[in-house]
Amino acid sequence: MNLKTLQQIRWEGYLRHDKSKGIRNKILVVYTVACSSYVAKEIVRRLNHLDVEVIGFEGCTDNAYAIRLLTSLIVHPNVGGILAIGLGCEYTQADRLAKTAQKHGRLAKYFYIQESGGTADSIEKGIQLVNAMLEKLEHTPKAPMGFEDLVIGAECGGSDFTSGLAGNVVVGRFYDILESCGGTPIFEEIVETVGLVELLKSRAANQQVKNELVYTYHKALEYCKSVHQYSVSPGNFAGGLSTIEEKSMGAVIKSGTKPIQGVLKVGMNPPKKGLWLLDSTPDPGDVQYGITNPNDNEGLMDLISCGSHLVFLVTGRGNVVGSAVAPVIKVTGNSETYQKLKGDMDFNAGLLLDGNICTEELAFKLAAYVLGICRGQLTKAESLGHVEYFIPYKNQDKTVMIRKECKF
Repeated sequence: MNLKTLQQIRWEGYLRHDKSKGIRNKILVVYTVACSSYVAKEIVRRLNHLDVEVIGFEGCTDNAYAIRLLTSLIVHPNVGGILAIGLGCEYTQADRLAKTAQKHGRLAKYFYIQESGGTADSIEKGIQLVNAMLEKLEHTPKAPMGFEDLVIGAECGGSDFTSGLAGNVVVGRFYDILESCGGTPIFEEIVETVGLVELLKSRAANQQVKNELVYTYHKALEYCKSVHQYSVSPGNFAGGLSTIEEKSMGAVIKSGTKPIQGVLKVGMNPPKKGLWLLDSTPDPGDVQYGITNPNDNEGLMDLISCGSHLVFLVTGRGNVVGSAVAPVIKVTGNSETYQKLKGDMDFNAGLLLDGNICTEELAFKLAAYVLGICRGQLTKAESLGHVEYFIPYKNQDKTVMIRKECKF
């Protein structure tokens, strides 16, 4: 396989009314508060259907970040329909979510448990509604897709010494290939760029982007200082990483070498093709909710909220999670980890360290794996039923413009 071949490859995607194209055709059962979570989860459990998943927000009081994330997910290209379920007295309104989904041409229903007879009746009602949507989704129109149509996100978690030598390196080279095909790669974890602000500036597509990158970098650094928590863990040190700067170098290399087109916030679709940085760090404000990314699944959901058709989770020490809405391809640069967790890990970039294969060849092998997933092959997480998600409270407002002049 080579670049010219990738540029010509096509497969059938799911065409939405808003002209977006998906690689999956899912129904999301969405709970809007912890009080309706049991009903939503029980509907999905009883249906036991690969394309029916649950997501939701626990809080009774609404939160702009969480609402924006939920709204982005229900109109994601991989989603064909939603059922929104509320208790009836929370701030996050199920009917508003359904109306938003309908505006984007998705099948959408909603109800409130307080008006639907309680737990048992609500579960039965939800099953009937979802089954009716599944029948309609069988007739979803198809349209050709290629690598130029893909938005792909990447983050790393459980990094070890191989992450910056192999796992993230191969993903970075694939990102260069994807961008050359006309696709849209997104990388995140600005808190894992400590010490690399000059490198980020050198990658900026223009002066405005340079200003955005500098502001975003220093905002993240100040936030880490304020909560006394940097993005490094005991597992990272046990895996052979010595400093946060070393981890940063490994994390940034997964972005490849292409110019960075700009900074996205959670729930923002890239306004044009090319490489983008996702800022998931809280904005300055009076209310703080703890560390920047509580767990890997929140980071994956952030990337998916920006329209990622699928996401990479690069992990040297290993991970078993998947995600709702979009497939997760788990990549490791550690061959020992790959063998230990072969039932969970999708791709072994550790072969690079064996010296028998080059980065370029491995990157094209990863592209071939991506192609299989786009054509309907299941990731390891999908096959096992891993559909984790996490939507916390967070202070981040996408309407806040990046400053032209940074105060830092």
